[in-house]
Amino acid sequence: MSWLSCDRWNILDLVGVIGKGTVPTFLLCDVDMTWAEKLRSQLMAAGHRTTVTAIIVKAIAVAQRRHPDTRTAHLPFGRVVTFHDIVAGFTVERFVSSRPSVFLGTIKNPDTKSVEQIALELRDYAERDIGEIPQLHVEHRFSSMPWLIRRLIIYLGMLLPPIRLRYMGATFGVSSLGKFGIRALIPPCVCTSTFGVGAVEQRAVVKDGKVDVRPMMTLTLNFDHRLIDGAPAARFLDEVRNLLEGDLETCIAEDGAGETGGLVSADQ
Repeated sequence: MSWLSCDRWNILDLVGVIGKGTVPTFLLCDVDMTWAEKLRSQLMAAGHRTTVTAIIVKAIAVAQRRHPDTRTAHLPFGRVVTFHDIVAGFTVERFVSSRPSVFLGTIKNPDTKSVEQIALELRDYAERDIGEIPQLHVEHRFSSMPWLIRRLIIYLGMLLPPIRLRYMGATFGVSSLGKFGIRALIPPCVCTSTFGVGAVEQRAVVKDGKVDVRPMMTLTLNFDHRLIDGAPAARFLDEVRNLLEGDLETCIAEDGAGETGGLVSADQ
């Protein structure tokens, strides 16, 4: 018999406490990643190590800026708070004492950051020492606290927006298992909007009446139905899809991503 690793309690506490009482509802869509893959290749050719996840985070953040009801939180007594600053939350697997542990990383204001900057921050979370990343360092210390104190802090965060912003500030979550060949996943509902990202894989699709092979990805949105109805959530997910299929080009141009030598066009 063995005990659960302390570092696993962070994610278990969040799912068990924040996820309790939510009304999780799921939407799935398939995204044509042709434009996104060409953008990633172009950035790589310019010397920027960029992942698909970075492009997805950028697209979700831009869409969330336009859909404020997707960055809300439910407070006690029927109160609802809308967060002004967009913060991406994502799961990070790190090894602590040779055991896999799940941490939660955050990137502030990804809607105004370049894809290259987002990719750099994601890489730091994956590669740098835990003690060098403030977010991971705090979580590592938090997991070592007694159970009652951890739960008390989480409950206070649910009651008081300033504490929630300090320790649980993500306005959307991203969980990706695509690198393991997983086609689709439904992540736990710990934010009003939580996305599951599957693998980018070659699939036969019908385009303009003809069968074509395209790099496709299944994107899942798990949203809290207490805060968002189905139609607004569907519009939000549809905008994320459109951004990933080429509409993000204008936003990236506005960010000043000039080192790429020109962006791929949406119709390529």
